Amino acid sequence: MLIGISPLLSPELLATLYRMGHGDEIVLGDAHFPGESCNARILRADGLRIAPLLDAILPLFALDAYVPSPLFMMAATPGDTLDPAVEASYRQAVDRHWPRTPPIARVERFAFYEQTRAAFAVVMTGDTAKYGNIILKKGVTPVG
Repeated sequence: MLIGISPLLSPELLATLYRMGHGDEIVLGDAHFPGESCNARILRADGLRIAPLLDAILPLFALDAYVPSPLFMMAATPGDTLDPAVEASYRQAVDRHWPRTPPIARVERFAFYEQTRAAFAVVMTGDTAKYGNIILKKGVTPVG
C-alpha cells in the first residue's frame, strides 16, 4: 500500500496509467463488456464498480484538455434506455477532480468497440450497470 493512492488501484493498473502517453485511451469496462475480444491488454478489477475506480484514477490521471471531450460512454441501442444515474455517478467523480471537463460524449455501440480496439488498455470491472463502460483519454500531466 502507498500513502495517498487508493487501494482500489492495483500495481498493474498503476503501471499501466504511468506508461500511457498523451492521447492514449483506457477503457473501464463493465462486467458484460467484451474486453478480451476487443483488446490484447486486459487488466482485471473484478469486484470493483466503475464510479469508485474512476474516483481513484482521476487524482493521478490528467484528462485531455485539447479535444472536444476526453470521456466517452456507449450510446443506447435503438429501443433501449440509459440509466441517468450511471453517468451522473461518473460525472460526480470527474467534477471532483477535473471540474472543467466537457460533457461525456456518447458513442454508438460498434464505434465504441472500435475505439476500444485502439485503446491502450481495458480494465474489466465487476460493475453490472447497463451501459456502464467509459473511455478516458489521457492528457498532459501538469507540471507541478
